[in-house]
Parts: sequence; C-alpha cells; structure tokens
Amino acid sequence: MAQYKITVDEDILKGLFTGDKGMSQLLEQVLNQVLKAQASEQLQAEPYERSEERKGYRNGTRPHPLTTRIGTLTLRVPRLRNGSFSTELFARYQRSEQALLLTLVEMVINGVSTRKISAITEELCGVDFSKSTVSELCKRLDPVVQAWNERNLRETRYPFVLVDAIVLKIREEGRVRSRAAMIATGVNEDGYREILGMMLGDSESQASWTEFFSWLKSRDLRGVDVVVSDSHSGLVKALQAQFQGATWQRCQTHFMRNFLDATPKHLHDELYGKVRAILDAPDVATARLLMNQVVSDYSEKALKAIQILENGFDDITAVLSLPERYRRRLRTTNGMERLNEEIRRRDRVIRIYPNRNSVIRLIGALLMEMDEKWQSGHKYLDMKEYFTWREEQKKQAQQLSKVSQLR
Repeated sequence: MAQYKITVDEDILKGLFTGDKGMSQLLEQVLNQVLKAQASEQLQAEPYERSEERKGYRNGTRPHPLTTRIGTLTLRVPRLRNGSFSTELFARYQRSEQALLLTLVEMVINGVSTRKISAITEELCGVDFSKSTVSELCKRLDPVVQAWNERNLRETRYPFVLVDAIVLKIREEGRVRSRAAMIATGVNEDGYREILGMMLGDSESQASWTEFFSWLKSRDLRGVDVVVSDSHSGLVKALQAQFQGATWQRCQTHFMRNFLDATPKHLHDELYGKVRAILDAPDVATARLLMNQVVSDYSEKALKAIQILENGFDDITAVLSLPERYRRRLRTTNGMERLNEEIRRRDRVIRIYPNRNSVIRLIGALLMEMDEKWQSGHKYLDMKEYFTWREEQKKQAQQLSKVSQLR
C-alpha cells in the first residue's frame, strides 16, 4: 500500500476546535493531497520535474463534489494530457454514502421523516432534492448494487460459509413491519472472505431460509463443506435440505448463551469453565470424555443445562474434525456479528426504511464496499493445509470402502 506525505494548514487544525466545518476542511485537504500524489505516481514524476521515466504531463484539475456525512467536499481531480487519471479513492466510499443519503431523502419525500431527518438531509446535500432527482440517482446506483448482489459465483469454490440474519423495520402497505435481511459470507478456495449475497425475507422461517439458499445455489455456489450459523430451527432445517453432505457447525457463542440461560446462577462460573474446556479440546474423543464427566457431575444440579449440552454436543464440536488452524475462525459467527454492527450503524440513522428497495440499496452498497475491502486485504485463512487434509480424508474413505467390499 502506498504511503503519502500529508501536510495540514495550521488554521484548519485550529478550526477542528473552533469552527463547525473543521473536519470537512481537514478531510478535503488530505484527500486532495492524496489525489495529487496519485497523479505523480501514475506519471512517475512530480510537477515540473524532468525525468526520463515521465509518462505524461498534467493538464490542470477538475472539481468533483463528494457528498459525505460531514458535508460536501470539493475534490480537485487531476487531468492528464496523454490519458485519463484513475483513482478509487472515493468511488467505493461514495456508494454507501450515496445510498444512505438517498434513503434519507426518500423518507423526506414520502413524508415519513421528522424535522431532524430533513435537517440531516439538507446538511448533507446542501440543496433540496426533488422526486425526479432521487429517481435519477437511484437509476445510477441500484443497477450497480443489484449486479453485485446477483453476480455468478461459479469462478471459485467456497468450502466455508457463514450465515446470519439481521431484523430491520420496513414500512409496507402503511404499516411498519419487521423483516429479516439474510446474509451469507464465504471463505473461497484462495483463503479470502467474500460476501456472497443478501436477501430480504418475511421472517426467519424455514421457507425464507430455503428460498435464500436456493438463490445462492442458483448463482452457482458450490464446494460448500462447512456451514456455520446459530441454531434457529428454520435455518437448520433449510440447511439440512439444501446443503446435504455439508457439516453444520453451531455457533459456540450462541450455544454458550443458551446453556448459561438454563444454568443456575451459582453454577455459571463453574460450568462455563468446564464447557469451555470441552469446546477447546484437541479432538472430538477428548471433548466427549470431558462432556461425560460434566454430565456425571452436574446431571442433578443443572438438569436442563446438561440436556442442552448433550443434545448440542455433536453440532458445537463439529469444527474439531478440521485441522486446528481453521477451528477458531469457524467455531462462531462472530465475524458475521461484526458485519451486523456495521449495518446497525447505518440502521440507527434510518430506523424505519420507506420500502424494500431502500434496504437493498443501503445495505447492499455497504456490503459491496466491505466485500471489496476484504478481497483487497490480507488472506483470511491459508487453505493449503485444508485441501491436503481433504485429500487424505478421501483416500481414507476409499480404503475403508474397499475393505468393506472385501468383507
């Protein structure tokens, strides 16, 4: 990643504490310096520098307004004589910001906003928005988000998939209704995380989850070996029907909450440590020995909790069959929870979405931005050991099959 040397005017720094526009002025100055530095990188020469490596010349700048939640910034995008200047500095950021803005404006136009929302919109835009303006902006943004959310997944396999849902409030037919935004992320065969897609369902029912998984499969999702989720009954039943042969790992964090809810309070600390030892066991056999000991010691003291442990044992320890390096990442849906927190940051601004399209636009733009960040960052997992392990598992299965045939 390139490093840029940034200078900031003293007056702007003072404005951070004394003025209302200090933050926007600071960000505007920094971004313009980054654009200038990127132009030097592409030309391989500083302004007025004589260099044999120079690939072209500057031709002034053009203003480019960038709407953010701290105001509208004016960026001075460099022009080049022998070609076009390219940057992704604000393109990705703009999508989610524009989606947030459009949702706020849509609320104003539909008459469901408060004066506070109107004030936020005016502060962000600097101008009034008409229905035609909003419609035109949506025409530009919606196809981009929709194309990403419905992209074909055939180019790679996704051995590990994590799924979760977040409940949002949407105004439909004059009433506010709770709807489930179902989201799937995956780890591809190269070890990078991807957001596979989002779909709105009427609820977290088996029918909604079945439709979601069918949709993912229709986009050529393949190679799924392990699926991680909570134990919502509709979700689990849909998983078993749609991903037969895949291993289901129940989120250990959600399980521990359920277990402790059924545990007498005076035994919380004691049993938490013992169950934690089961989950951290080196293999399934050791985990089962530890569980049997807990069952023997606490069956009478915490009967309901022990029943939950026995019933859920196979599902919460499924990850122990994998090589050790993959267990920590795949034993919970904590990664999904962090993604949900980012969604909630936007959701707290909107509170009630004016329609379903606004949800797809806002949450989809955010997920698209996060997906690009994940794929351009570091690998989430090194998959070499996993594929070696898979080959060994197949060979062992083949040998066992031959032995059984001989018998």
